Amino acid sequence: MTVTYSQQVSDARLGTFYRLLLRWKGSIYKLLYRELLIFTVMYCAISVTYRCILTEEQRRMFEKLSMYCDQYAQLIPVSFVLGFYVTLVVSRWWGQFESVPWTDRLSALVSGHVRGADEGARLVRRSLMRYANLSGILIYRSISTAVYKRFPTMSHLVQAGLMTAEELRHLEELPSPHNKFWVPCMWFVSLAMRARSEGRINNDVAMTAILNELNTLRSQCMKLYGYDWISLPLVYTQVVTVAVYSFFLTCLIGRQFLDPAQGYPGHNLDFYLPVFTLLQFFFYAGWLKVAEQLINPFGEDDDDFETNWLVDRNLQVSLLSVDEMYDLVPLIERDKYWDESEPQPPYTAASAEHRKPSFMGSALDIR
Repeated sequence: MTVTYSQQVSDARLGTFYRLLLRWKGSIYKLLYRELLIFTVMYCAISVTYRCILTEEQRRMFEKLSMYCDQYAQLIPVSFVLGFYVTLVVSRWWGQFESVPWTDRLSALVSGHVRGADEGARLVRRSLMRYANLSGILIYRSISTAVYKRFPTMSHLVQAGLMTAEELRHLEELPSPHNKFWVPCMWFVSLAMRARSEGRINNDVAMTAILNELNTLRSQCMKLYGYDWISLPLVYTQVVTVAVYSFFLTCLIGRQFLDPAQGYPGHNLDFYLPVFTLLQFFFYAGWLKVAEQLINPFGEDDDDFETNWLVDRNLQVSLLSVDEMYDLVPLIERDKYWDESEPQPPYTAASAEHRKPSFMGSALDIR
């Protein structure tokens, strides 16, 4: 389930963001604690070996190696490659969300332009929206592990009532080796053309509006297909991963606390755990974990998109819009402000402080 905390940060007050640090689901602690534990154990093992196992001569050699690693670890451009990579991943993640197909506009057009209260017209409207939803579900099956687990075979779509056995037969007999998510869109077009010829859609402008909205939905499905097909270049992902992990492998030796008696620069104190190195690991490795989670939001991580919820929501809303709500209008009455030229909805005591006078322009306040 997508982790939402918008209400908790609606007001910027003391402690607002501190409270978010205590959450576990979707947190960086949940993503990173295993790697941080492994890094700490490895660091402690090397430290114990240096302090208790090595001979005096071996310690001097290890100290030279440690200073060498610490000196040249700074040459690894972790901040640059990681920052640019995460920026690309976040941009791609938001682009995928904007490409999620929603059926609301299409269902409104179908409900408004496919006229008729008889069973035939109702069947046409429901079938049109079922085809539109089926196209999105076929895309989700091919890119989302959660939806694929829900509908592992095409027969499961028939059992779920999302398509008929006859439609499945037509789909399977179609001689195409490619993803067939576009086939229900073509069924939609054919059925809409039939409804136009029967007079259920009474003009070409309405027909054009419906088909344009269908093409928009199909384009969004195609974008999701393209995002799944074309990933960020593998070489870039490899460069970032190697840069981060090689930097911290070097830090396992380079950030060791050396014997203060030897007088090495920067080694005047002797602690057992490098607190600031652990913080650096938390920030850099956490940054990389953010990219790993966002690079494909159609998995089953805490912050991945709820694709199964999208399937249920789009189907329920679209069928409700074109069927039960067809030509349904509440009783028309005079509104409360019928005789008022300046309507003013009331404020509650809690919201009265937000009532402000109309802004007329900054120059009008000159005295």
